[in-house]
Amino acid sequence: MSLSKVFDIAGAGMTAQSMRLNVVSSNIANVDSAVSSNGDPYKGKKVVFTAIPINKETPQVATVRVTAVVEDQSPARMVYDPKHPLADANGYITMPNINPVEEMTDMISSARSYQTNVEMMNTAKSLLQKTLSIGQQ
Repeated sequence: MSLSKVFDIAGAGMTAQSMRLNVVSSNIANVDSAVSSNGDPYKGKKVVFTAIPINKETPQVATVRVTAVVEDQSPARMVYDPKHPLADANGYITMPNINPVEEMTDMISSARSYQTNVEMMNTAKSLLQKTLSIGQQ
């Protein structure tokens, strides 16, 4: 595998993790949103990654791509607050199905994955520069 493929793989990983960070930040921003734009409680979203082989000769070497952003199908949280204007007859409000702890964990994981891809690109760039300097001596 050539070093130029390393840049393709790392770039795809950075793009995917950037998309994941955007989705996580949207989920965190809406953790307490009882009503979304369509009138229903906000539903958390998840990013679906797919591995794409670079070529047929080496199928174990792959890049990653975001193929979908799907709504989390877990049940909504029910919060007891009988004085809230959106409370039902039993005093419960339907809140988003978002767990802030899981979202923060996803955010940390995504940021570290992004950072690892940046480091991989920097290492490949350094190797290429050193390779070029060998030919100059």
